[in-house]
Amino acid sequence: MYLMDDGIRLNAKLDMPTPAEGKHPLVIIIHGFTGHMEEQHLVAVSQALNGLGCATLRVDMYGHGASEGEFRNHTLYKWLTNALTVIDYARSLDFVTDIYLCGHSQGGLTVMLAGAMKRDVIRGLLVLSPAWMIPEAARNGTLLGEHFDPDHVPDELPAWGGRTLSGNYVRVAQTIRVEDAIDRYTGPVLIVHGDQDGAVPVEYGIRAAERYQNAALALIPGDGHCYEYHLDQAVDAVISWMRERV
Repeated sequence: MYLMDDGIRLNAKLDMPTPAEGKHPLVIIIHGFTGHMEEQHLVAVSQALNGLGCATLRVDMYGHGASEGEFRNHTLYKWLTNALTVIDYARSLDFVTDIYLCGHSQGGLTVMLAGAMKRDVIRGLLVLSPAWMIPEAARNGTLLGEHFDPDHVPDELPAWGGRTLSGNYVRVAQTIRVEDAIDRYTGPVLIVHGDQDGAVPVEYGIRAAERYQNAALALIPGDGHCYEYHLDQAVDAVISWMRERV
Protein backbone atom coordinates (compact mmCIF):
# COMPACT_ATOMS: atom_id res chain seq x y z
CA MET A 1 0.00 0.00 0.00
CA TYR A 2 1.01 3.65 -0.16
CA LEU A 3 0.86 6.38 2.45
CA MET A 4 0.82 10.00 1.32
CA ASP A 5 3.15 12.57 2.85
CA ASP A 6 2.76 16.04 1.33
CA GLY A 7 2.16 14.66 -2.16
CA ILE A 8 4.87 11.98 -1.95
CA ARG A 9 3.81 8.32 -2.02
CA LEU A 10 5.55 6.18 0.57
CA ASN A 11 5.60 2.45 -0.11
CA ALA A 12 4.48 0.57 3.01
CA LYS A 13 3.64 -2.98 4.04
CA LEU A 14 1.48 -3.96 7.00
CA ASP A 15 2.04 -7.48 8.34
CA MET A 16 -0.36 -8.89 10.91
CA PRO A 17 0.22 -11.63 13.47
CA THR A 18 -1.73 -14.88 13.38
CA PRO A 19 -4.50 -14.79 14.39
CA ALA A 20 -5.01 -11.23 13.16
CA GLU A 21 -8.27 -10.62 15.00
CA GLY A 22 -8.37 -8.42 18.08
CA LYS A 23 -6.07 -5.67 19.33
CA HIS A 24 -2.30 -5.70 18.81
CA PRO A 25 0.77 -3.59 19.44
CA LEU A 26 2.28 -2.22 16.22
CA VAL A 27 5.96 -1.73 15.42
CA ILE A 28 6.94 0.72 12.68
CA ILE A 29 10.16 -0.43 10.97
CA ILE A 30 12.43 1.99 9.09
CA HIS A 31 15.45 1.01 6.96
CA GLY A 32 18.79 2.80 6.67
CA PHE A 33 20.67 4.98 4.18
CA THR A 34 20.44 3.46 0.64
CA GLY A 35 18.29 0.66 2.10
CA HIS A 36 14.72 -0.53 1.71
CA MET A 37 12.08 -2.37 3.69
CA GLU A 38 12.72 -5.80 2.14
CA GLU A 39 16.29 -6.16 3.45
CA GLN A 40 16.91 -9.49 5.13
CA HIS A 41 17.58 -8.16 8.61
CA LEU A 42 14.41 -6.05 8.59
CA VAL A 43 12.21 -8.86 7.29
CA ALA A 44 13.64 -11.17 9.98
CA VAL A 45 12.84 -8.67 12.73
CA SER A 46 9.35 -8.10 11.31
CA GLN A 47 8.58 -11.82 11.19
CA ALA A 48 9.85 -12.31 14.74
CA LEU A 49 7.63 -9.50 16.00
CA ASN A 50 4.63 -10.99 14.16
CA GLY A 51 5.37 -14.22 15.99
CA LEU A 52 5.08 -12.38 19.29
CA GLY A 53 1.63 -11.07 18.40
CA CYS A 54 2.72 -7.65 17.11
CA ALA A 55 1.67 -6.09 13.84
CA THR A 56 4.50 -4.50 11.86
CA LEU A 57 4.46 -1.61 9.41
CA ARG A 58 7.56 -1.44 7.21
CA VAL A 59 8.07 1.70 5.14
CA ASP A 60 10.36 2.80 2.32
CA MET A 61 11.39 6.36 3.11
CA TYR A 62 11.70 9.32 0.74
CA GLY A 63 13.97 8.53 -2.20
CA HIS A 64 14.43 4.89 -1.22
CA GLY A 65 12.97 1.53 -2.22
CA ALA A 66 9.66 1.87 -4.06
CA SER A 67 8.75 5.23 -2.52
CA GLU A 68 8.71 8.45 -4.51
CA GLY A 69 11.31 11.20 -4.31
CA GLU A 70 14.86 11.32 -5.61
CA PHE A 71 17.57 9.75 -3.46
CA ARG A 72 19.79 12.74 -4.17
CA ASN A 73 17.27 15.09 -2.57
CA HIS A 74 16.48 13.22 0.60
CA THR A 75 17.36 14.78 3.96
CA LEU A 76 16.82 13.87 7.59
CA TYR A 77 14.06 16.49 7.75
CA LYS A 78 12.19 14.72 4.95
CA TRP A 79 12.63 11.39 6.66
CA LEU A 80 11.35 12.85 9.91
CA THR A 81 8.20 14.20 8.31
CA ASN A 82 7.77 10.76 6.70
CA ALA A 83 8.09 9.13 10.12
CA LEU A 84 5.57 11.49 11.72
CA THR A 85 3.10 10.77 8.90
CA VAL A 86 3.52 7.02 9.41
CA ILE A 87 3.06 7.34 13.17
CA ASP A 88 -0.15 9.31 12.67
CA TYR A 89 -1.40 6.65 10.26
CA ALA A 90 -0.64 3.94 12.83
CA ARG A 91 -2.59 5.88 15.44
CA SER A 92 -5.63 5.88 13.14
CA LEU A 93 -5.80 2.07 13.02
CA ASP A 94 -8.50 0.82 15.36
CA PHE A 95 -6.75 -2.46 16.19
CA VAL A 96 -3.55 -0.81 17.46
CA THR A 97 -2.82 -0.66 21.17
CA ASP A 98 0.78 0.50 21.75
CA ILE A 99 3.08 1.88 19.03
CA TYR A 100 6.80 1.11 18.92
CA LEU A 101 9.45 2.46 16.57
CA CYS A 102 12.23 0.30 15.12
CA GLY A 103 14.95 1.64 12.84
CA HIS A 104 18.26 0.51 11.39
CA SER A 105 21.29 2.78 10.83
CA GLN A 106 19.96 6.11 9.49
CA GLY A 107 16.53 4.68 10.25
CA GLY A 108 17.77 4.18 13.81
CA LEU A 109 18.72 7.84 13.97
CA THR A 110 15.30 8.71 12.55
CA VAL A 111 13.41 6.79 15.24
CA MET A 112 15.61 8.35 17.93
CA LEU A 113 14.55 11.80 16.70
CA ALA A 114 10.91 10.93 15.95
CA GLY A 115 10.55 9.11 19.27
CA ALA A 116 11.48 12.30 21.10
CA MET A 117 9.00 14.32 19.03
CA LYS A 118 6.18 11.82 19.64
CA ARG A 119 7.31 10.71 23.07
CA ASP A 120 3.75 10.92 24.40
CA VAL A 121 2.51 8.22 22.01
CA ILE A 122 5.56 5.98 21.41
CA ARG A 123 5.72 3.06 23.85
CA GLY A 124 9.35 2.11 23.12
CA LEU A 125 12.26 2.30 20.67
CA LEU A 126 14.17 -0.55 19.04
CA VAL A 127 17.33 1.03 17.67
CA LEU A 128 19.52 -1.12 15.43
CA SER A 129 23.09 -0.02 14.60
CA PRO A 130 22.13 3.65 15.13
CA ALA A 131 23.93 6.09 12.83
CA TRP A 132 23.60 9.02 15.17
CA MET A 133 27.07 10.22 14.25
CA ILE A 134 25.67 11.68 10.99
CA PRO A 135 24.96 15.21 12.35
CA GLU A 136 28.29 15.29 14.18
CA ALA A 137 30.15 14.17 11.04
CA ALA A 138 28.31 16.78 8.95
CA ARG A 139 29.42 19.50 11.35
CA ASN A 140 33.00 18.20 11.21
CA GLY A 141 33.11 17.93 7.40
CA THR A 142 33.84 14.18 7.25
CA LEU A 143 30.62 12.58 6.00
CA LEU A 144 30.42 9.34 3.92
CA GLY A 145 34.19 9.12 3.67
CA GLU A 146 34.33 12.56 2.03
CA HIS A 147 36.12 15.57 3.47
CA PHE A 148 34.76 19.07 2.89
CA ASP A 149 34.68 22.50 4.45
CA PRO A 150 31.64 22.37 6.78
CA ASP A 151 31.23 26.14 6.45
CA HIS A 152 31.20 25.95 2.64
CA VAL A 153 29.23 22.79 1.88
CA PRO A 154 29.48 21.66 -1.76
CA ASP A 155 26.28 21.50 -3.77
CA GLU A 156 26.82 17.82 -4.46
CA LEU A 157 28.63 14.98 -2.71
CA PRO A 158 29.37 11.43 -3.88
CA ALA A 159 27.40 8.77 -2.03
CA TRP A 160 27.63 4.98 -1.98
CA GLY A 161 27.02 2.89 -5.07
CA GLY A 162 27.81 5.63 -7.55
CA ARG A 163 24.99 7.84 -6.30
CA THR A 164 25.18 11.52 -5.50
CA LEU A 165 23.74 13.48 -2.63
CA SER A 166 22.70 17.10 -2.47
CA GLY A 167 24.67 19.37 -0.18
CA ASN A 168 21.35 20.12 1.50
CA TYR A 169 21.59 16.70 3.15
CA VAL A 170 24.66 17.99 5.00
CA ARG A 171 23.17 21.40 5.74
CA VAL A 172 20.12 19.79 7.33
CA ALA A 173 22.17 17.27 9.32
CA GLN A 174 24.36 20.03 10.75
CA THR A 175 21.34 21.52 12.56
CA ILE A 176 20.34 18.33 14.42
CA ARG A 177 21.39 17.70 18.03
CA VAL A 178 20.79 14.03 18.71
CA GLU A 179 21.72 14.36 22.37
CA ASP A 180 18.69 16.61 22.93
CA ALA A 181 16.40 13.95 21.43
CA ILE A 182 17.94 11.24 23.61
CA ASP A 183 17.42 13.34 26.72
CA ARG A 184 13.78 14.03 25.86
CA TYR A 185 12.78 10.37 25.49
CA THR A 186 12.22 8.58 28.80
CA GLY A 187 10.51 5.40 27.59
CA PRO A 188 12.20 2.01 27.25
CA VAL A 189 14.87 1.63 24.55
CA LEU A 190 16.68 -1.38 23.12
CA ILE A 191 19.91 -0.78 21.23
CA VAL A 192 21.35 -3.64 19.15
CA HIS A 193 24.84 -3.23 17.68
CA GLY A 194 27.43 -5.53 16.14
CA ASP A 195 30.79 -4.99 17.81
CA GLN A 196 32.59 -5.19 14.44
CA ASP A 197 30.34 -2.68 12.65
CA GLY A 198 32.43 -1.04 9.93
CA ALA A 199 29.81 1.57 8.97
CA VAL A 200 28.75 2.85 12.40
CA PRO A 201 31.34 2.31 15.15
CA VAL A 202 29.94 0.34 18.06
CA GLU A 203 30.92 3.18 20.39
CA TYR A 204 27.87 5.08 19.17
CA GLY A 205 25.55 2.31 20.28
CA ILE A 206 27.29 2.15 23.65
CA ARG A 207 27.15 5.93 24.10
CA ALA A 208 23.46 6.03 23.24
CA ALA A 209 22.66 3.26 25.72
CA GLU A 210 24.58 5.10 28.43
CA ARG A 211 22.80 8.39 27.77
CA TYR A 212 19.20 7.14 27.51
CA GLN A 213 17.40 7.05 30.85
CA ASN A 214 15.92 3.58 30.32
CA ALA A 215 18.00 1.62 27.81
CA ALA A 216 19.17 -1.95 27.32
CA LEU A 217 22.17 -2.71 25.11
CA ALA A 218 22.64 -5.93 23.14
CA LEU A 219 26.10 -6.24 21.58
CA ILE A 220 26.43 -8.91 18.90
CA PRO A 221 29.99 -10.31 19.03
CA GLY A 222 31.83 -10.51 15.72
CA ASP A 223 28.99 -9.00 13.72
CA GLY A 224 28.73 -6.09 11.30
CA HIS A 225 26.33 -3.34 10.38
CA CYS A 226 23.48 -5.49 9.03
CA TYR A 227 24.14 -8.55 11.22
CA GLU A 228 25.61 -10.47 8.32
CA TYR A 229 27.01 -13.23 10.52
CA HIS A 230 24.74 -13.53 13.55
CA LEU A 231 21.34 -12.23 12.51
CA ASP A 232 19.74 -14.85 14.75
CA GLN A 233 21.35 -13.25 17.80
CA ALA A 234 20.13 -9.79 16.84
CA VAL A 235 16.61 -11.12 16.34
CA ASP A 236 16.75 -12.99 19.65
CA ALA A 237 17.68 -9.74 21.40
CA VAL A 238 14.61 -8.06 19.90
CA ILE A 239 12.38 -10.97 20.89
CA SER A 240 13.65 -11.06 24.48
CA TRP A 241 13.15 -7.33 24.95
CA MET A 242 9.71 -7.20 23.36
CA ARG A 243 8.47 -10.32 25.15
CA GLU A 244 8.61 -8.38 28.42
CA ARG A 245 6.24 -5.76 26.98
CA VAL A 246 3.61 -7.60 24.96
